[in-house]
This record gives sequence, C-alpha cells and structure tokens, in this order.
Amino acid sequence: MSVVIHGHFYQPPREDPWLDRVLPEPSAAPFHDWNERIEHECYGPLVANGALRGISFDFGSTLFEWLEQHAPQTYEGVIAADRATGNAIAQPYHHVILPLATRRDKVTEVRWGIADFRRRFGRTPDGMWLPETAVDEETLDVLALEGIQFTVLAPHQVSGAPPRGAPGRFKTSGGRSIVLFPYDGGLAQGVAFGESLKDAGVWADQLANRDADLVTIATDGETYGHHKKGGDQVLADLIARLRSRSDVTLENYSSYLKRHPVTAEVKLVAPTSWSCAHGVERWRSDCGCKMAFDQPSQQKWRTPLREGLNWLAERVHVIYERQSAGKVADPWAARDAYGEVVGRRDRPDAPLLELEKYALRMFTSCGWFFDDIGGIEAIQILRYAARAIEMSGADKPALEAGLLDFLGRAQSNDPIKGSGRDVYLNLVLH
Repeated sequence: MSVVIHGHFYQPPREDPWLDRVLPEPSAAPFHDWNERIEHECYGPLVANGALRGISFDFGSTLFEWLEQHAPQTYEGVIAADRATGNAIAQPYHHVILPLATRRDKVTEVRWGIADFRRRFGRTPDGMWLPETAVDEETLDVLALEGIQFTVLAPHQVSGAPPRGAPGRFKTSGGRSIVLFPYDGGLAQGVAFGESLKDAGVWADQLANRDADLVTIATDGETYGHHKKGGDQVLADLIARLRSRSDVTLENYSSYLKRHPVTAEVKLVAPTSWSCAHGVERWRSDCGCKMAFDQPSQQKWRTPLREGLNWLAERVHVIYERQSAGKVADPWAARDAYGEVVGRRDRPDAPLLELEKYALRMFTSCGWFFDDIGGIEAIQILRYAARAIEMSGADKPALEAGLLDFLGRAQSNDPIKGSGRDVYLNLVLH
C-alpha cells in the first residue's frame, strides 16, 4: 500500500500595499502578526522535527515571500526538504478562486505560480494545488496547457474514480489531460476535525488498514501545530511509524505516478471546492457557509464585494492596456512574464505591472471566506483594491466612486462598522 499525506501551507498576503510591510495584528498576540504566530506554532516545528520530509506539500507564494524575509531558517528548511525528497508541488501565485476568474487571469496565476516555484526550488513542478481545491474544466485545461501533470481534489469533486484509491485521468474539451488524485475524505476529516492527531499509533493503523492500494490525505498544513496544538509532533511520530512498516510505502504523488501510469478516465464535478457545499458560492453569495454557526449573521455582502471588484478589475485592465501602448508589444505576455520577478525584493520598478499585481491580489479568497466584510481579511483585499485605484492615475476618482457604489450595498454584521463603503472609508484608507 502507498500512503501520501499532503499539507497545503498558505497565508494570504498581509503586507500593507503602501508600506510593503505587515502591520501589527492584535488578534495574533502575543505575536506581531498571524504569519509570525503560525510560523512559531507550525512551519518552524515541522522543519525542525523533519516531518516536512515525510509529506507532500505546497507553500503559497505569498507565504514564501514572508518566510524568505522574516524566517529564513524555516524558508531554507522547506527548500532543503524538497531537495531531499521532491515532495513539493506548486500553487497558483495568489490564493484566488480560479473558477470565478477569467481565463486570462487563470493563465497568469498559474504561470506566476510555476515561475515562483522554479525560482525557489530550482525545478519544474509536476503538480499544482488549487486554492480551496476550487475547480472547473477551464482551470484544469489551463493547468494541463502549462505542463502540470496532476492536481488533488476532494472525493466529491470527481465522478467515476477508479477503485482502491487510485487516481484517474481527466480529458478536457480542449484535448488536454491531467491526472486527478481524490483524497480519502473520511481520513482527512479525522485529521482536520476529528481525533486522528491524538495518537500516532491509532492513526497509523487507520491508514494501514484501509482497503486500498493508495491512501492519500489532504488538509491545511496549519492543522499540524496551529489549528491543533501538538499536531506537528504527532505527524512526525506517524511518519516514523509508517516508515518502519513493511506493508506501507510512504511517498509523494510524483513518485506514485512514475510507478503507476494512469489510464482510467474520470469525470469532473464542477464548479466545486473542498470548503463550500454549494460549489464556489462561498466566494460570491450568502450560501450559508460561514465560520461561526453558533452566531446569527448574514453574508449578503459577498455579492456586492465580488461584483464591485470584478467591475474594478475590468477597468484597471483597460487602463493597463492603454498605458502599455507603445511600451510593450503584448501587455498580457508582459504580465505573464512578470512572474519571473514578482516575488523578489530586488525586482525592477515596474509600476504598470505592479498595478496588475494588485488587481489580481484583491481577489485573494480569504476576503470572502470569513463572516464579515469588516474582518481583517476583507479589509486587506480592499486595501489592495485601493492601491490599484491609486495607481490608476487620472481615473482614480471615477474608479473609487464606482467601487464605493457597490460597497454601499454590502452591509456589515456589525452596526458600528456600517456598510462596506464605511469600512473602505474608515478602515481601509489611511
């Protein structure tokens, strides 16, 4: 039996777009901010105890940017773990819900993610994790077009999967194909929300006793030590136990594919994600998915926020094309190529391309995932929207007025915060 345990490691960009640094986040106390706190609780310990060398993993580019600057020992440990094992896979550059993005934005996010992976790990990625595992056929077609061999999905996102945990091959209408690895939903739930991280021995037996040729688990990597205290050490203990068993091969997706070519075809259930029972509605409507089910609240604000940022992005893209005229032959090829330098501190000054970066960054999924437009996640993406507006030059007044019209229809659950318009004027601008 083969076992693949995957950790999806990610934090949204937290840098103030004007100061290019993370401001204090009081809710993360006693640490300066949530990146610092989670690095202390999760990323650093997983590097130190060697667990990262026993699991498949992806690290989001915006998290990697922060680690490289603020936790270099952990950053180098992640790179070394992949150098020793080949366990890393890529991720689109920003954590956006790709089924809700245009094809052009899908392509840019995937190309930037691949470029960032190559720069950091020194190799081309075989696989790519999709933010929230949110998927549609066009997303898979873009992955395949860019040379990605596989991705990982929740079991309900794949129809007709082969027996015994095996992956299947999906063929797009564009004539391309990609391998889909559906993870074991029951085991993943046990890790993320159940009791699996209480006893490495019991967990090892659960995995080894599964009637399957391949058992794969996928969860947020922050489960190990941040969401569940002590989970980092339980994971390390599990890896040691699995390595000592003769009936289990602990490996990654790439090594499994090399030994088991995939020919069985599967169908895609789309648009879907792993964290919304309603497809991808959590990022555009009041579908009922939220964090605090024990507290009354509404998420009707998600719709005008999504519509307002879509409206803004369309106009920013027009400005980018107009201002690029005579400077570059193909502005969209230039945007894609910016992925080679976008995460570097020494990147050349390219204000037009930075404008496009913020137009992409304002769609970071966390802005819609939580329960209120007045939360730190929604405020952060609105800061990126405000920065894009500011960089748009003479069009700034019209763009800001237009976005505020949408935000005025986005009501916070906190009467003191008012509407999204109030949040923007009182909490975003400074």
